[in-house]
Amino acid sequence: MNTKKLLTLATALLLWASAGLAQKQPVDYVNPLMGTDSKISLSNGNTYPAIARPWGMNFWMPQTGKMGDGWAYTYASDKIRGFKQTHQPSPWINDYGQFSIMPMTRRLKIDQDSRASWFSHKAEKAMPYYYKVYLSEYDLTTEITPTERCAYFRFTFPETDDAYVVIDAFDRGSYVKVIPEENKIIGYTTRNSGGVPRNFKNYFVIEFDKPFTFHKVWADYHLVETHLELQSNHVGAAIGFSTKKGEQVHARVASSFISFEQAEQNLKEIGDKTFEQTKEEGRRAWNDVLGRIRVEDDDENRLRTFYSCLYRSVLFPRMFYEVNAQGETVHYSPYNGEVLPGYLFTDTGFWDTFRCLFPFVNLVYPSMGEKMQEGLLNTYLESGFFPEWASPGHRGCMVGNNSASVVADAFLKNITKADAGKMYEGLLKGANSVHPRVSTTGRLGYEYYNKLGYVPYDVRINESAARTLEYAYDDWCIYRMGEKLGRPADELAVYKKRCQNYRNLFDPETKLMRGKNADGTFQTPFNPFKWGDAFTEGNSWHYTWSVFHDVQGLIDLMGGKQMFVSMLDSVFNLPPVFDDSYYGGVIHEIREMEIANMGNYAHGNQPIQHMIYLYNYVGEPWKAQYWLRETMTRLYLPTPDGYCGDEDNGQTSAWYVFTALGFYPVCPGSNEYVIGAPYFKKATIMLENGKKLEISAPKNSDENRYIRSLNYNGRNYTKNYLNHFDLLKGGRLVFDMDSKPNKKRGIQESDFPYSFSRNDK
Repeated sequence: MNTKKLLTLATALLLWASAGLAQKQPVDYVNPLMGTDSKISLSNGNTYPAIARPWGMNFWMPQTGKMGDGWAYTYASDKIRGFKQTHQPSPWINDYGQFSIMPMTRRLKIDQDSRASWFSHKAEKAMPYYYKVYLSEYDLTTEITPTERCAYFRFTFPETDDAYVVIDAFDRGSYVKVIPEENKIIGYTTRNSGGVPRNFKNYFVIEFDKPFTFHKVWADYHLVETHLELQSNHVGAAIGFSTKKGEQVHARVASSFISFEQAEQNLKEIGDKTFEQTKEEGRRAWNDVLGRIRVEDDDENRLRTFYSCLYRSVLFPRMFYEVNAQGETVHYSPYNGEVLPGYLFTDTGFWDTFRCLFPFVNLVYPSMGEKMQEGLLNTYLESGFFPEWASPGHRGCMVGNNSASVVADAFLKNITKADAGKMYEGLLKGANSVHPRVSTTGRLGYEYYNKLGYVPYDVRINESAARTLEYAYDDWCIYRMGEKLGRPADELAVYKKRCQNYRNLFDPETKLMRGKNADGTFQTPFNPFKWGDAFTEGNSWHYTWSVFHDVQGLIDLMGGKQMFVSMLDSVFNLPPVFDDSYYGGVIHEIREMEIANMGNYAHGNQPIQHMIYLYNYVGEPWKAQYWLRETMTRLYLPTPDGYCGDEDNGQTSAWYVFTALGFYPVCPGSNEYVIGAPYFKKATIMLENGKKLEISAPKNSDENRYIRSLNYNGRNYTKNYLNHFDLLKGGRLVFDMDSKPNKKRGIQESDFPYSFSRNDK
């Protein structure tokens, strides 16, 4: 073959390969198994494959763990016990409203251990809108495709007279009824891990497209011969039929937190559609949501990581509302047990997600953010408090009063259409009281904080310094929202003053935040490497930077820019030493920091995730550009061990998405994004208002990680931040990237992002 023919063939192959890549849609890059190779002692994400629609009310998953195990799917497992409807936001919070379906052949096996089948990841396909796996012990294949409140199952059986499906409504109170003449099973599950009223139930309906030749109900894994209906601690059903080789049996499944009738109403989401039509509808839904951001790169693994993180960023908070027969939006309230009008969302912890997950929704999906804010108002109206950790109702977890950030950020960005005055009232309530039963809702220690300016270390309130730092930022959020609402000056003055309370914990000797006793003396002895104690899942080196709203104030306390930079550098230069005595052992967050080889930087947990961006506040943005690239390339992969700690309801994923685009909301409520450096050669955000924001960095590479110059809509741009409302106008950001840092760009005080002490004092 001559050279000319070889070149022609090579060109044809290149065009063919390019065409194949071009046909890929955003959803095709998602790996729902990213982060699933986790365990209690070490989290690589602590995720499960959520087979769902974006923000869907119900998720589905293959269940490898035992009933009640928060680690319900782990990549290292080799047996599947069932396919579970799940609402679990985190293994540490666990699940609620759960039941499972398990097909089998040959011999009916009910209990979760004996019915489990071997499976292989080689015969498993997981996509956001579709899951398929071969169950080897039964020679059958299970497929699932979901809607927001339903799921379509397709079982492909071998030739057998003994094909079965077992429905497990789980323990702690359940009900099941078989209706053979309708090929139907209905039931409810009450299995939950907290945060629900006494009348909580998840009602389900399952319709098969093949008549039953066998049907029984069971209790505590024992068949009951004389009934078609059963209510007890732990019940379920088993149905069976004869099948030909390759015969496909379908089941349409829906559930409701309101009633059986509403579950039937929810089943109309599938209606008369086929499995394939439902699957294609799910694919389109995901491509619509994921396609709001288009990234281009030569490295497919980076595309896979980006879209896998974007997928995780649009799962939580989940819808907790339904649409009734009259077309009205209604919800069962996990706060008072009533069925009420309007939106409600749940399964998120604001300690994690205030940082960038909610700002991400507000930028890219503001219409969804609007619904979420209405849902937050409903939570306040129904319970007297905004949530801090909801699953599905108030849960006792973490610290802070960061609902103030979530509410204020949306209002200041003009997302909120609900009654903002009433929402502000809710912020004042939460800032000056604590929930009577759930002490992590509202402000534990508010009396001390309001009187002394901090929560004391020695008054038996754990993690006091972390609470103080977050309360101070939350007070700033209240001040900002109140200012826009035109609230009275004397009221604003209270929160404007309190937002400086972080200063009360600054120790000039160590230049770090430190617990303080009620008498005004600092906690002694003090070990800045001690995790927990005065801080939350971190140490003083991690939490000292939690002055989101007044970085300049922190710079001044430390003695100026040079010392501030030195302290930032120290986080990476220090060895990964730690003191775990507060916990009595190494918690997984400590281990994840230790093995990351990034010094004392603990990206696997939330308190420090904004820290790298703080170099922009002292005129050394190139250091942020260096460490952001290191974090993205070293700590994120599109693999089962792809995260460097708990993914946490989209926060750690949204960090990646924002950072890959080249900017990040260090201080929600400021309407600013601090510039890092783009990760891709090109990214385009399709804004809901019809505008496009194009981010171009043609020379981008791991070597060319530094910004030489930035051109914003045709003009040289030197600032280290971007304004939210400017971005909404669309436009073009063109980054000229280089392998050497430009130490003359972004160095003027006028280039620095917002700080209260400089901009608002």
